[in-house]
Amino acid sequence: MRKAGTLKIFVLGNASRPGVSEAADHLLPFLRSHCEIVAVDLAQEMDLSGLRADLALVLGGDGAILRAARQMGYRQTPVLGVNLGKLGFLADLTPEDLRHCFPHVVQGEFRVTQSLMFECLIEETSDGAAGAPGSETILGLNEVAVVAGPPFHMIEMDLIVDDEAVSRYSGDGLIISTPVGSTAHNLSAGGPILGQDLAAFVVTPICPHTLTNRPIVESANKVYTIALRRAEEGTTVVIDGQEQRLVTAANRITVRRAPVWFGLVKVPGRSYYQTLRDKLRWGTQPNYRDEA
Repeated sequence: MRKAGTLKIFVLGNASRPGVSEAADHLLPFLRSHCEIVAVDLAQEMDLSGLRADLALVLGGDGAILRAARQMGYRQTPVLGVNLGKLGFLADLTPEDLRHCFPHVVQGEFRVTQSLMFECLIEETSDGAAGAPGSETILGLNEVAVVAGPPFHMIEMDLIVDDEAVSRYSGDGLIISTPVGSTAHNLSAGGPILGQDLAAFVVTPICPHTLTNRPIVESANKVYTIALRRAEEGTTVVIDGQEQRLVTAANRITVRRAPVWFGLVKVPGRSYYQTLRDKLRWGTQPNYRDEA
């Protein structure tokens, strides 16, 4: 059990979002009375690699948490999210909740769930062979989506898993999602919800031009490669809904398990299925009319 003042935290968030700076101004004196604040970064520009903390308090919505996970890079710190955004699936505490539970967090009364992260490698392959100069690797938490640009011409691509051809897709795009990201773009595209602690990826086509393509759930220990066969101007790789890279048929996109895990702090009384019910209204009954 920790003593008050020994817990070390980062305070992160996006000050350009409404309410974040104001919430930080109100919460920082409260936080300093309970713990040591190692760094405050509401501009999302600080290099955290040389700093150490027990947890990262992220102010904002789920987007702020996704940015914080990429900002922490390959030295992840467990995240406690305070929702100031629209949905707050990962950031499921209100500022009032935080004031109530934080003294208990300081005493170690919390658990940390470990969730899969990925690396997305985008390669330029002028001769059709992977490994050409100009490659870029981006760390992510939610998903990689390859999407058609306006006016949304059909994309054709091959999915290769561990060097084995799996399927050819024609449609508006393709999503490779982690369990954490399964409730985001993947869910909207008709993909399944995965338990957040699973070591798996789900591959979901976006508006496929076929009657047979269905989402695939496979091991995160495998390497997933998307080879573009036809990609009109504007075709884009989108990582976590935030990082965007234009691609052509000369590009190859590889998704693989990252060597780090994302840690999400959970306080007592908060569970994954409760969040599904509260945030997404999952499993609730229809609003039946009372019979006379």
